[in-house]
Amino acid sequence: MKATTPAGAITKDFEAGEKFIASKDYAKAIKSFKKAAEQGHALAQNYMGLIYAKGLGVAQNFQKAEPWFRKSAEQDEALAQNNLGLMYAKGEGVAQDYQQAVSWLLKAAEQGNSEAQYNLAFMYAKGQGVKQDDEQAVFWFRKAAEQGDEVAQYNLAFMYEKGIGVAQDYQQAVFLYSMAAGQGNADAQLNLGGLYDTGEGVEQDHKQAVSWWTKAADKGHPVAQNNLGLMYAQGHGVAQSYIEAHKWFNLASEAGDESAKNGLEIAESFMTSSQIAEAKELANEWKTSNS
Repeated sequence: MKATTPAGAITKDFEAGEKFIASKDYAKAIKSFKKAAEQGHALAQNYMGLIYAKGLGVAQNFQKAEPWFRKSAEQDEALAQNNLGLMYAKGEGVAQDYQQAVSWLLKAAEQGNSEAQYNLAFMYAKGQGVKQDDEQAVFWFRKAAEQGDEVAQYNLAFMYEKGIGVAQDYQQAVFLYSMAAGQGNADAQLNLGGLYDTGEGVEQDHKQAVSWWTKAADKGHPVAQNNLGLMYAQGHGVAQSYIEAHKWFNLASEAGDESAKNGLEIAESFMTSSQIAEAKELANEWKTSNS
């Protein structure tokens, strides 16, 4: 009869794997995780899947990741269920199968895994593997948002702003955008700035709009950069400055915002050559400090 490995030893192998992976010693991490995974440790099995899926210390190989995720998922490990669901959704290591994706994501979501809740909401919003259902999307985005998932907070805020799957409610949109924006989500910062600019769900405040757009613009968000250009050109919420307007229009244009090109041309028509040179220098300084 083959001797069984004591549970304590399996746990030690897993914990050693966690330490090795934290220090990026992938060779030792793989050795430790594999020992625990082969003895049925569900989290170690999930780690083995991640190692192959992300190519940590090995060549990326979704086909090798899949059986490890499956072993873990079949032990009801929510992290692995989410990972396996994503593999089915993307067709990585398995044939793309949205219904299988939804099946595994639902198992993880019902266990409270916020990433799976977000992913399941996305499937409902897109009608992938399930009948398209905005109310179900709202339900699962809310579950993830309540756990602090910033992207779920942003998506739920957008649905409240537009009245998708829920009654339109600008105040709820402002609240949720604020939650996501406070975590650094650039899209939420952009939209929150927009609500302050128009005064929907909140008292109109151009200075607040500029503040939030600046945060998003400093992350390289081209729409926020274009919006800042407009605010500086018009002197809304800030002292009017064609130099600052040019700087932001320039950055937005280079990032692919088409409307910023028009703003750039208009700003230049009011500027001297030395002012244009100064604005270009400011844009270059921004690119250097944010590269």
